[in-house]
Amino acid sequence: MLEIFKSINVDWMGLRKPLIFLSIAVLLIGLGSAVGRQFTEGGTDAFNLGVDFQGGTVVTAKFKQRPAADEIRSALQSVGVTEAVIQDSTDKTDEVLIKVPNLGKRDECPNIDEASRCFVKKGLDTFGKEAEGATALKDDEAAVYKIVGTDTVGPVASEQLRNQAIIATLLGMVGILLFIAFRYDWTYAAGAVIAVFHDVLITLAFFSVFQWEISLTVLAALLTLVGFSVNDSIVIFDRIRENLTLHRGESLYKLTNQSINQTMSRTIVTNGLVFLAVLALVLFGGEVLRGFSLALFVGSITGTYSTIAIASPIAIWWQSKLGDSRVKEVLVPQTGEKLASSARRSVTRRPVTR
Repeated sequence: MLEIFKSINVDWMGLRKPLIFLSIAVLLIGLGSAVGRQFTEGGTDAFNLGVDFQGGTVVTAKFKQRPAADEIRSALQSVGVTEAVIQDSTDKTDEVLIKVPNLGKRDECPNIDEASRCFVKKGLDTFGKEAEGATALKDDEAAVYKIVGTDTVGPVASEQLRNQAIIATLLGMVGILLFIAFRYDWTYAAGAVIAVFHDVLITLAFFSVFQWEISLTVLAALLTLVGFSVNDSIVIFDRIRENLTLHRGESLYKLTNQSINQTMSRTIVTNGLVFLAVLALVLFGGEVLRGFSLALFVGSITGTYSTIAIASPIAIWWQSKLGDSRVKEVLVPQTGEKLASSARRSVTRRPVTR
């Protein structure tokens, strides 16, 4: 394995308290943002839910000479559509998908079922005339564009999507909990799952504070982060288990630090490459991938951080509690109690000491 840094000797367990305090501070900021926005009269919602979860309309427009996405967005903003998402068609270069939330009934567009389409048309009319009726765009010389499709997601469908998204995330975490509990020990499983919850909640805190839009692509990013975070935790847990067998006379505190330091080069190489790829998505992915890339960007950082600062300390703390022991600053006498994990082998409990 490539080792960028050799002989790393950092007392990660000694830094656990300030790192956990940092996590709690960020979570409280996110909670304050969500609660404050939700209960402030005239304020925004706790989260900026996209069309997939909030309901809305997707309008497909075809142009003779397609304007830039920013120009279309500016035209829609001029008629009062401020939350539009402009997406290029995957197979037709002259078409764009325009996603807008449910706008409700307005004086300018009294038909509530077609209000979103009506406002999109008003915005696109700033570029020129629309091809009327069944007339093809190419057959109307005076026309600049034509709306060729309209799809609406109602509030009932969006609520179902939201509920299914929550269920999918929770089932993924339960599956991880059961697998790690079976393969290692439930104390390790608890540390890994708490770290995963931590990563998801930290990411959602950023989405609440900065009001980034949450769509189905963001859900996909969160589920990706679940696996990303657990993968790092598994690597460290496996090294801890190996060191417990090789160094039976060492304390659990010291072995945990040693395991984290031994896997640090691997962590820097793999997670660093992930970070660079996600950074490229953030910088060059455009508006369509903005939520997805931002979720991965925040989550890739917190996933690496939580493996060291959350998962390992919690797993070790829980094991020490099972042995009626605590992480102390001074050496405690060795006992003959059995360790809760180490791949279900009978191993004499090590004194948890610094």
